[in-house]
Amino acid sequence: MLDQPLIKIVLLVAIVVITLMLNRSTAGSRHQAVRRLLLVGFVLLAAAAVLFPRLLTQVAQALGVGRGADLLLYGLTVFFLGYVASSYRRMRQVEQQVTTLARELALRQAVHDRREHGDGPAG
Repeated sequence: MLDQPLIKIVLLVAIVVITLMLNRSTAGSRHQAVRRLLLVGFVLLAAAAVLFPRLLTQVAQALGVGRGADLLLYGLTVFFLGYVASSYRRMRQVEQQVTTLARELALRQAVHDRREHGDGPAG
């Protein structure tokens, strides 16, 4: 693996990190702070790529990629994978919350209906 271009190692590490993110809890202010820091870092890197395209090409060549545009594509692919993973986790969390709320609402409605129709004490 040592004879492989550095970009392969970087991309594989990024994929492993995203996979680990899938197995972590998304709740809490710490996770939100990390997401915001990553967003700020992404914006700064994007601005640097626009302002200094030769720098992007130099970084790409140092990592074993021929062009800066290719490095940008690889980076966007990894970020997209992270976004999809994060969105999937958030969607699952919201679905679980909706299911819990629907069950609670159904139970409350059943108690209310029992009281209203005089089927005996509820609860």
